[in-house]
Order: sequence, then C-alpha cells, then structure tokens
Amino acid sequence: MQLAKPVGRNAAALKYDILSALTIHALSGDKHRQRSVLRIIALITTRYNWRSNELSIGREEISRLWAVNERTVKREMSKFRALGWVSVKRPAARGRVAVYEIDLKQIMIDTQEVWPIIGSDFHARMMHEPEPETNIVPFTMKPAPTEDGESDVWSQVQSNLHERDPELWASWFQHLSEAERAGGTVTLVAPSRFMADYISQKWNQRLLAAYSRVDPSIRVVRVESAE
Repeated sequence: MQLAKPVGRNAAALKYDILSALTIHALSGDKHRQRSVLRIIALITTRYNWRSNELSIGREEISRLWAVNERTVKREMSKFRALGWVSVKRPAARGRVAVYEIDLKQIMIDTQEVWPIIGSDFHARMMHEPEPETNIVPFTMKPAPTEDGESDVWSQVQSNLHERDPELWASWFQHLSEAERAGGTVTLVAPSRFMADYISQKWNQRLLAAYSRVDPSIRVVRVESAE
C-alpha cells in the first residue's frame, strides 16, 4: 500500500478515507477500542496539521478535549506510540507544548481488515499503488528464516518494518540482528556504536511497535553495538 500525502488536489478525499477507515475500525471492535480510536480522531480533527504532519498540543489540553485526567492521557498516548500511530517530534519544554507526528500509513495498515466493509471501491482505491518515479534500484529483502519459532518472530518483525518503510529498512533495520528475547525485553545488535545509538534515539518506538504486533509481551527494546 502506498499512501499519498493528504495535501493538494485530492487532499479532502484522502482525509475522508483515513477518517472513514479509523471510524469503521473503531466500530468493529469492543468499547475499549471504540473509545481509544475516538480519542485519536478527536486529536486529528481538532488540532492536527495535515500539511506539516504536526500535532502541537499539551497533555492538559488533551485531557480537556477527552474529558479525562492527565494520567489517562499519558497512558493513552503511550498506547498510540506503541502502536506506531503517534511519535514525538519535539518533546515538551518550558513554555512549549510537545509536538507529535501521526503515521497515517501505519494507521491505514492497521485498519486494512475493515476496508472491504466500507466498500469494494474503497478497498480497490487503497490497494492501488502507482508506479513510483525513481531511479533507485529495487532491492530484495533477506529471506526470512523459518526453521524455528524463535527466529520466525524476528523475521516477522523485519517483514513488518520492511512493509512499513522499505527505504528506512534498507538503511537501518536490515543491519540489526536479534541477540536475546526474554522477560518482555529484546536485545538487538547493530554493527556499529553510531548505528546503535542513532536507532535507539530515533527509531526505538518503531521497533517496539513492530515487536508488539508479533509478540505483545515485549515491552522493552534495547539496541547495543557489536563493537
């Protein structure tokens, strides 16, 4: 699936499609999912800047919008980060609220099961991937090991990361290897200290979200250097 940026001539239609997918995804779940998705829809419709992909809002303001206390806001935003739907672009500082990014592509991937419910035209439209105009030579993902269940978890995580962003995967994630997985914690190994530090700071939440979809017991991802 290739999701166009919701700006320009077809922006209104694409925004409508994204909100439709979120709404039907919510209604197809239990009351907890319905309430959770309604909350992120409220943030998108009231405070989200589609063009810059920025959600500038403080925890106190979110609590007013949602009619909950700030502890609930903290827990819910943490859940959205674990799903990969929301990430922190700039943390809050004195006199300045936090700025978040919303990963619309990940949201659409996670709502894909309800597309046929919306309609065959919607499903066909979302599945259509125009040929990209690029001179980048396509690469082939490493074959996923299938000999045992332990290896297969890491293979599924790698597949999830590749599906979400092939270029990011090729630049960073394909170079990682899983060293240990126990007690809800995963240790990954990068070939250099620079790569380990950069991935830990920049992409740790994305790695955790990918693991959570395969093994919900994973709560912590650590990236260490092989050097």
